[in-house]
Amino acid sequence: MGEHRRHLVWQVVETAGFEAAWLSLDGMTLRATGRAVGQLPEPYWLTYTLQTDERAATTHLEVTATTSEARFDLDLRRDGETWSVDGEPRADLAGALDCDLACSPVTNTMPILRHGLQHGPGTRRFVMAFVQVPTLRVVASEQTYTHLGLADDGVARVRYTSGTFVSDLIVDPDALVIDYPTMAHRIPAATAETAALRASGPGSPRPQADSP
Repeated sequence: MGEHRRHLVWQVVETAGFEAAWLSLDGMTLRATGRAVGQLPEPYWLTYTLQTDERAATTHLEVTATTSEARFDLDLRRDGETWSVDGEPRADLAGALDCDLACSPVTNTMPILRHGLQHGPGTRRFVMAFVQVPTLRVVASEQTYTHLGLADDGVARVRYTSGTFVSDLIVDPDALVIDYPTMAHRIPAATAETAALRASGPGSPRPQADSP
């Protein structure tokens, strides 16, 4: 099938911010490079790189977060059942295959993709290496994903549960989040503005080549 590369942008309502990511999918191998900016729980900027193996299981997550007063760095790695955080072993994460970066819709993809929950029925329970933002503290988190239904256009509804929290995600055929109620909504690469309207707007001259 070969590598499939996409650029996606989400409005992250939970942080009053945004996230943008380049994502490459080759079978179930996912590589992502992303940037996020949020205002809650405090203003921060964040960059990350994510790499999985051929089963969509995390092998490496590197994150840098910056607030008005501090910078936080994280090097999270998995080798088999062994996890390390900044080089230190973390036995409490031994049952996990995935990382989960708080308020990032990208890291919901791996468990859904690995078990085909974007295509058909199933319920799967997981332990995640959950990364708090902006402190980048890593804790174990129990989560459940359940396939609820599939639309004619291939878009699926998948229920996410963690503790008492429940949310029904809408994901595309690549298992990438379109809508995560209360957290994030993907922004389509479209605009209602025509080329003529943009060209006549204030500021520097606009290109004329695109169609209305």
